[in-house]
Amino acid sequence: MKIVWSSEYEIGIPVIDNQHKRIVEYINTVHELQGQRDAEAELRAVLHNLVDYTLSHFAFEESLMEEAGYSDLADHQLAHQAFARQIEQLRKRFIQGNEVASELAGVLQSWLLKHILTDDQSYSDTVKSRLLGRRGKAASGQVLQAVRRYQR
Repeated sequence: MKIVWSSEYEIGIPVIDNQHKRIVEYINTVHELQGQRDAEAELRAVLHNLVDYTLSHFAFEESLMEEAGYSDLADHQLAHQAFARQIEQLRKRFIQGNEVASELAGVLQSWLLKHILTDDQSYSDTVKSRLLGRRGKAASGQVLQAVRRYQR
């Protein structure tokens, strides 16, 4: 089922909100391609990009939390690691020729929305107050460094 982006999914950190929107776009593309004839190569590419982008997003999110001194970083990392193992197993099954696109999209969709609405909302205040809330070069420099690392 297609995800319709809603402002309730926004955590108030524009770079993170944009990353979440991009992940939703990938998930929606997977849903659109499922069952289409001659779409296997495109679906394979989208799934690959979706998994890689999601894992990169996790790393970026964790770097912001670390720089902000978020106290529950370790728990957030554990949630990311467990989910990363799950989607990596699904990706391997897909590469082996198993039909997992629907399962992967569903898992990503339900996990992502729950994660945004609970776990990500919980760290956003810390990041906003400690990094984005600072005035001057220090805050913009820290966020810019984190963004540059993500774009590499």
